[in-house]
Amino acid sequence: MAHLLDTLQAGPLTLHNRLIMPPMATAKSEADGGVSKAVLDYYQEKSKGGCFSLIIVEHSFVSPEGKASKNQLCVANDHLVEGLRSLAQVIHSNGSKAVMQINHAGSATTQEVIGEIPVAPSPVPHPWNGNTPKELSKQEITDIVQAFQDAARRVKEAGFDGVEIHSAHGYLLNQFFSPLSNKRTDEYGGTIHNRLRFHLQIIAAVKAVVGNNFPLLLRLGSCDYKEGGITIEDSQIAAKEFEKAGITILDISGSFLGYKSPGSSEQGYFSPLTEAIKKVVSIPVILTGGITEPQAAEKLLVAEKADLIGVGRAVLQDSQWAKQAIETLR
Repeated sequence: MAHLLDTLQAGPLTLHNRLIMPPMATAKSEADGGVSKAVLDYYQEKSKGGCFSLIIVEHSFVSPEGKASKNQLCVANDHLVEGLRSLAQVIHSNGSKAVMQINHAGSATTQEVIGEIPVAPSPVPHPWNGNTPKELSKQEITDIVQAFQDAARRVKEAGFDGVEIHSAHGYLLNQFFSPLSNKRTDEYGGTIHNRLRFHLQIIAAVKAVVGNNFPLLLRLGSCDYKEGGITIEDSQIAAKEFEKAGITILDISGSFLGYKSPGSSEQGYFSPLTEAIKKVVSIPVILTGGITEPQAAEKLLVAEKADLIGVGRAVLQDSQWAKQAIETLR
């Protein structure tokens, strides 16, 4: 853990040592979710030059019913570990640290993708697709906790520097956290602490298999921007619970509205969320959201809106963005 954090936080608050590439789905995997040549080529291109302190690899499904879309990377089978190891090696060879994001789509997938009715905390239609999911039983929740644990073990075996649990953008863990989608009346619903129970069980299970010295990140959908949904105050409570549970870094993003912040076009539009969360935790906080100019990224760092800056869409469009940004700031 110290090695990754030392790498990310070494030196002064400048973009040069605080720039990360956040997870962005490529839909380039093999049909079974295995790492393809196209995936390796993509991360080779994006990591070339070692300008990112950290690259978080796109969300990868932990179990078949949690697959979000076709050609999504998979961490649900031991036979895929060798391919994952090749991916970690590509990123390492270019001088960046590598973290794998693991995820369960819940009701954010479709029957066409997974071959069965999607699952969720409650039978509430998902706003993305309108389909009504099947409510998870307590045994099925336990099975998914096990799936996250097994996936994290594979990530560590593959040689990654850490693992990130995905709880944002309308996927399953986000669905448990949000009152908009979690209508349960058992110990997994109702109060905020009940709605976080599933998260905390997954964190404990993952830590039990990867150990205390393997960095554990969590991407948190911090605000639904809708009446009755997740508020920033909810996420401040959640952030404190996650820090106590052993999360190493919090990666802040949106919830059911995905990657956007309504009514805001400024670069780093999630900065009000990261700033609020930084006030209640001592662990590093990642800010992403519409950042396209290196000067804007560095300004957000210097203003202490976040500890690390993620630039995704700009890098997706221009693989040389990070190199040019650092040269510009020098």
